[in-house]
Formats: sequence, C-alpha cells, structure tokens
Amino acid sequence: MARGEVFNSKIENIAAGGAGIASFEGKKVFVELSAPGDTVKCRITKEKKSWAEAELLEILEASPLRKEAECRFYGLCGGCSLQHLDYSAQIKAKTAILRSAFQRIGGIDPKAIRAHRSSPYEYRNRLRFHTITSADDQGKIKLGFKERKSPRLVAVDDCPVADAGIRKALKEKRFSPRKDSESFSVYSKGSTLLFEGGEEKGRVSILDRELAMDVKLFFQSNAEMLELLIKDLKTAAEGANRNLPLADIYCGVGTFASFLCGGSGGMAGFSEADLIEENKSALALAGENMPQGLKANCHALSDSAWVKSLDKKNKKSWGLMVLDPPRGGLSGPLSGWLAKSGPCLVAYVSCDPATLARDSGILAEGGYTLKELNLYDFYPQTAHIESLAVFSREAS
Repeated sequence: MARGEVFNSKIENIAAGGAGIASFEGKKVFVELSAPGDTVKCRITKEKKSWAEAELLEILEASPLRKEAECRFYGLCGGCSLQHLDYSAQIKAKTAILRSAFQRIGGIDPKAIRAHRSSPYEYRNRLRFHTITSADDQGKIKLGFKERKSPRLVAVDDCPVADAGIRKALKEKRFSPRKDSESFSVYSKGSTLLFEGGEEKGRVSILDRELAMDVKLFFQSNAEMLELLIKDLKTAAEGANRNLPLADIYCGVGTFASFLCGGSGGMAGFSEADLIEENKSALALAGENMPQGLKANCHALSDSAWVKSLDKKNKKSWGLMVLDPPRGGLSGPLSGWLAKSGPCLVAYVSCDPATLARDSGILAEGGYTLKELNLYDFYPQTAHIESLAVFSREAS
C-alpha cells in the first residue's frame, strides 16, 4: 500500500467520525462519504502503520442504505457527513460506535442502549455562521460554513438541518452581523430568534419553563432531544436521596438544575444545589434560572479547582451529581475524586463516546455500576453522538 494507490473494496461499516471502513492489504481504510454495503473505487491519501485514509473516486455498486442528500451543498460544506446515509442506518451506526467505545476503552459491556431518534431535518436550534466578504460584489457580506476538511468557507443561502426560524431568517437576510465579525451564533425556537450583532439575550421555552439565555453562551442545539434528555434525568433522579443537595458540574446556564430542583415547579424536588461553572457569565444566568426558594451555591471554578476546594474535614454529600463536560471529558482530579468519594448516583451527559468510555472505566474501578446508557441523536446527518450514562454504587 502506498499513497496514491487506487483500489476497489466493499465498505463494511461506519467509524467514529462518519467515514466508511474498508479493508485493503490487511489495514482498515477510512473512506468519507461512503455507506455500509457500497462497493467503491478509492485512492489512498494517507497511510499509517495500522490504518489508512482514502478519497472516494467512484461508487461501483451503491448500498441499499445510501440515499440522496437533501442539501445541495452536501459534500462541499463540512457541517454534515452522513446525509448520504438512510436515517435508520445512521442511528444503527452511532449505537454501534457508542457500544464499541465502552467495550474497547472503558472495559464495560453495556447490556442495552436506548437510542432516541430526532427529527432528521430542521432540528438544529443553534448554529454558528461564518461571514464571507465578497471581493467581486462590492464587499457584500455573505454567510456560510467551513468547507469539508478545509479552512476555506462556502457561502450558503439555506441549511436544511437548521430550525425553520433560522432558515426563514436566512432567506429573508435578517441576520446583520458586524463587518468586523468573522463568525456569529444564532438561536431560534418558536418565537425566539437571537443572534450576535442583533438581539443577543432572551428567554426560550423548554418543556414547562422559560429559561434565560445568551446566544454567545453555550446552549444545547436540539431542543427536541434536550427535552427528552431532561425527562430521562428526572427519571434517574427519582432514585436519589433528595434530602441531600444536587450537584451540577459544568452547569452552563443551569438548564438541568432548573428542572431537577424546587418544589411544585421542579421535577425532582431537590431544595439545594451546588452549581459549578467556570464561565462567570453562564453562571450568572444559571442563578437567574433557578426556581424560587432554592438554596443555590454558585461556584465559578473549573472542575479540578472545585475538587481542590472541597473541605476534606467537613465532607459534604450529594443525592445526585450531574456531569456535562466538554468534549475532553472529566479532568483527572475530578474523575479520581469521583471514583474515591463520589455520591451514590451520578448522571453523566456526554458529547464524546471515547472520553465518556474512558471516564466510565475509572468510575467502574471505583465501584460504580452502569445502570443505563442512552443515546440522543442531537445532530442527525452528522457523526456527533450525545449520550447519558447513569451510574450507581452502594453508600460507603
């Protein structure tokens, strides 16, 4: 095998990241835009010791799982990677990727994974557009996304995965970013339309609540899946000791805690919560989103700094700890502390199967048992995977 070599092969399945997997000369070869069951002609573009990458040259025999992409920019725009694959096949592939990560990395064999399907299009409430200044159109600003595997930008006038409100605003050219801005975020749900450079702060309706948000700060991008996730967190919390406080680590604007706390307005009834969030602006909104009467202890700290701040002499206990870390997963200090001193019930929300599996293995070594594993398809047509793992262990 050598770079530039052309070969034919059948695609076996989908890898994390969305590329199809072929075999050639004893190596796995990753081929983007291919589908399981395709027979393809491709060219090696990168070779490593145990794997290689190849570009798709021709589909010799199309898989029955293959479908026509709904977006005319698909293949050029880097936002989506699975529009050529039937939606049921996307769910099957993502479930297999999540299971494989737990088995290979975490040393855990999840007995069952519940996969929650999203609306496959017009699901995305939050997007980040790049601004493109047209050199041949008197400096007119266009909007777009990064090209697939390229720093270049592609201008778009529609995005089929975007919420209907974003599509309408894009068509009507309602977004007016500053000329000196390279990119900006937008959020749309129902009557709410927020974007940087316009109305940036507002309230969004999630289930039976209205939450304060700022479009510049992180907020989940698929409200349909977010509501299912919140309901599953409520179910998990039913097994918690609600006489103890809730801990919400990486709380953001307090979305999860706002539903898990409070009396008649809350779903789970925790009356006290520790909110840990490094971003002070997000933490301020989290305080605003907490139910009235709740004792909310806000800690503007990173996860590792919060662990370091814990009083070793006066140990505090929690009925439930919710974790929602960035893609890199838990810090070493936090995962180590959890394995040794964490509460009886932990709910881990993840956007990366590999780091979730890694951290789950550490929790398992500390005596935790995986109670349930759920997959939420927050990002159909892409390879991104969001999940919830619930862990429990006996009180020490």
